[in-house]
Amino acid sequence: MNKQILLSPPDMSGQELEYIKETFRDNWIAPVGPNIDAFEEELADYVGVEYSVAVSSGTAGLHLALIAAGVGAGDVVFCQSFTFAASVNPILYQKAIPVLIDSEETSWNMSAELLEEALKKEKVKPKAVIVTHIYGQIAELKRIKQLCENYEVILIEDACESLGSVYHSQHTGTIGDIGVYSFNGNKIITTSGGGMVVTNNVFFAEKIRYLSTQAKSKAPFYLHEEIGYNYRLSNVLAGIGRGQLLSLDKKIEKRREIYSRYSDAFEEANIYLMPEECPGTKVNRWLSVILLPVGRPVQLMNFMKDRLIESRLTWNPMHRQPFLKNYSFYKTNKVAVSDRLFLTGLCLPSGSSLSQTEQEKVINTIKEFLIEENDL
Repeated sequence: MNKQILLSPPDMSGQELEYIKETFRDNWIAPVGPNIDAFEEELADYVGVEYSVAVSSGTAGLHLALIAAGVGAGDVVFCQSFTFAASVNPILYQKAIPVLIDSEETSWNMSAELLEEALKKEKVKPKAVIVTHIYGQIAELKRIKQLCENYEVILIEDACESLGSVYHSQHTGTIGDIGVYSFNGNKIITTSGGGMVVTNNVFFAEKIRYLSTQAKSKAPFYLHEEIGYNYRLSNVLAGIGRGQLLSLDKKIEKRREIYSRYSDAFEEANIYLMPEECPGTKVNRWLSVILLPVGRPVQLMNFMKDRLIESRLTWNPMHRQPFLKNYSFYKTNKVAVSDRLFLTGLCLPSGSSLSQTEQEKVINTIKEFLIEENDL
């Protein structure tokens, strides 16, 4: 039986099991323990921040970041439309109001021009801006950060897909006021499920840690002065994260090699991939995305599925989601950039365990499809 080629499966280094064995040996099967403390320290050191808090998911991290930023009922939060729903849902958890912003062509992430337009036009100043680094691509952080500082708005980086991506010598997630990473099963490193919140602000760090442990006040009994959440990562999963972190640089290089092979293979056929890196940046290439004429991505996805190759359409923009249809959306063109990316983009197998033989099968399958469809 042929083995299925997956989009972005977990890639174990072998070190994870040693941490897990140690956890079982010492009976640290709990939401506290030495692995959590060490994982927080090791990741903070890797990305270069003062504080980090291990949580149960990237979504939980975004939720806590919004609470720490003071977002509550009726407040406004700006976020981008071309993203996963988990970037926006925490805004609604807080009964706040999302304002959706279209992407720019050069990064596929939030347009700084449209952010500035929204800041000028909206009657209520936002409490926070959430910028998402889609597929590891890096948003234009310099201008976005400057706008947030000018308007005194807290900048939250949804870096769930961009761990290891670097913007002018700084890791994504560390440039705004608060950053959030995800360790979901398909991310560049995984703890099965989990996430990390990072910041250089001691108030935000202490608030997020406090809230993630059911907001237990310091007292010799259970005292809760505000609503808390059961959002801590387990000690067992933190052990997996420690093992994964040891091989993160290798995983990034493997994914970058995979992107380069796709780029080289399709260049002669005038088939476009996601944007090249901007000067001064290094993208982790979490997923490689191919761009095709409208309608072709769905057809190619089904064509590859029949040949046991997993692929995925790009994000269906948030302004197209029924539960967000009544919220403001800022765009420049008649056809939004995010709409066009959804209609033309397809994510290709990009996992760091993808072999060259497997990638060649993916490339040849795509070329076979395009020849059959007379696109080559």
